[in-house]
Amino acid sequence: MEKVIQVLNRMQGDGIIDRFAIGGGIAAIQYLEAYLTDDIDVFISPVVVGANGLVSFGRIYSYLQELGYNTEREYIRIEGWLVQFVPASESVQEEAVTQANRVAFGGEYTPIFSSEHLAVELLRSGRLKDHTRVLALLESEQMDMEVFHDIIRRHGLAEKWKEFAVRYDWEQE
Repeated sequence: MEKVIQVLNRMQGDGIIDRFAIGGGIAAIQYLEAYLTDDIDVFISPVVVGANGLVSFGRIYSYLQELGYNTEREYIRIEGWLVQFVPASESVQEEAVTQANRVAFGGEYTPIFSSEHLAVELLRSGRLKDHTRVLALLESEQMDMEVFHDIIRRHGLAEKWKEFAVRYDWEQE
């Protein structure tokens, strides 16, 4: 993992990516008990759009391929890890990147979603495994619930939160 962070920091230093933060399962491990995850979700901002109007990863892929890393489906394998670059296209993702916590992995530092932003992004995406992680984050007492509810409100996710709270019998505060 430390080698991947070195590569990400190098990419940022070389101007290939501007801002980034790790979200998804790897970020969750920062706040919860470790569990098996097979990839690293790297949210990038700003989102680069190509001439065809689609999100462009060309600079990222060509840069990493020049370093000897290869693509595998939507991932790039870096130092044994599957890394997926995700455009921070939702408002909560963009905020999560700009307000990420800097944490140490070995001798390297990297930005990681705060527990509150991570929980809101998982709530927004809404998959069953994401809901399971939201519950674990809520139960971990790692979150500032006022901040969590403020993020939900500001990003228009109050209805999703209400549905989640009813579905999982979670007391709304």
